[in-house]
Amino acid sequence: MSVEHLDQSTDLLRYAFQVTDNTLRECGWEDEEIKQSKSSVLERANVWGYFDGETLVSQFASYPLEMNIHSVIYPIVFITSVSTYPEYSGLGLMSKLMKRSLTEMRENGQSLALLCPYSIPLYRKKGWEIVSDKMSFSIREGGFPIYPEVPGYVRRVPRDDKEFTDLHMQFAKRTHGCLFRNYLVWDKYWRWDEDDMTVALYYRENGVPGGYMVYLIKNGVMYVKEMIYLDRESKKGLWNYISAHESMITKVRGYHYFSEPIAFDLEDSDIKETIRPYIMGRIVDVEQFLEKYRFNPDVHAEFTVNISDPILEWNNRSITLAVSDGKAVQKDGTAEHGADLSIGTLTTLLLGYKRASELAALERLCADPSTIHLLDQVFISRKPYISDYI
Repeated sequence: MSVEHLDQSTDLLRYAFQVTDNTLRECGWEDEEIKQSKSSVLERANVWGYFDGETLVSQFASYPLEMNIHSVIYPIVFITSVSTYPEYSGLGLMSKLMKRSLTEMRENGQSLALLCPYSIPLYRKKGWEIVSDKMSFSIREGGFPIYPEVPGYVRRVPRDDKEFTDLHMQFAKRTHGCLFRNYLVWDKYWRWDEDDMTVALYYRENGVPGGYMVYLIKNGVMYVKEMIYLDRESKKGLWNYISAHESMITKVRGYHYFSEPIAFDLEDSDIKETIRPYIMGRIVDVEQFLEKYRFNPDVHAEFTVNISDPILEWNNRSITLAVSDGKAVQKDGTAEHGADLSIGTLTTLLLGYKRASELAALERLCADPSTIHLLDQVFISRKPYISDYI
């Protein structure tokens, strides 16, 4: 598909996700603006569609991005615009589009795909698995944290401030799982936000930014869309900035995507936190993915993984790896240590969302105790920080 299919693509998306004219008006958007934003996707993404004659009835788009995976930059894709008219559901159209799109990703050297699922069971059947969480928190008045005074200061800046966008780039370079935002990701980041959303930067004593938060104050509540920081000082400075609003607000609500809840790190942990699955992923080509993958550099090991993949036949295989100094090479034959697992389980294991021992307890990975212990040592256990979707 291309930009010439824009009207049909937009109509299908609006019907499938029930985006009405009233919804757009409430968010301050006009239909033409939605078309313009989707035009950028069609121009840069690889979009496959099924047509009944001249009518688009199903579509599947893959948008190219880069991602930090254990300090290695990977070319990946983010799946978006997945939609089918209900009268064409159950015909296998989406499965065929997915297979075609994943095949193209493999040809382009994009060995990992991500998506924000509308149905976890549906995508699990096709080899996808949960790889990250989204956590929400709520703090009542009187529970706002106040840290000891820090030497820096906070300033509000415009949305397009270069120090703001550069700070996210620095954060992405050092944060496992973080996506590198291009102009389209930033456009998506702001798309549904109100105009009075504010950006505040924490500057260290030397005037160099160390963290930022994006927030909105409405009806006595501060809504924190995002808070990132490069060091503890910047984190404390941002929370002190929130506390400075105590006379203006009665509650703070927000989201965060770090691997651990934030309550333990606060002086007063009387907050409400909820955790829900956020992003699913699947390895497109195991061999391609492992060529760049970074293992625990302190562990030397050999093991075999027997992989099953429900739709990509090239991943249905056994691979024996010899790991040394953080890298792996493939070997012939079968190692003493072996594990049976699906492509989805392998994805969540390699991305660090679950350890081998956890997956074995959930009956997602089959191996003897010594192999499970070995896998727990050889893979870096660090949950991905994924805050974006396309």
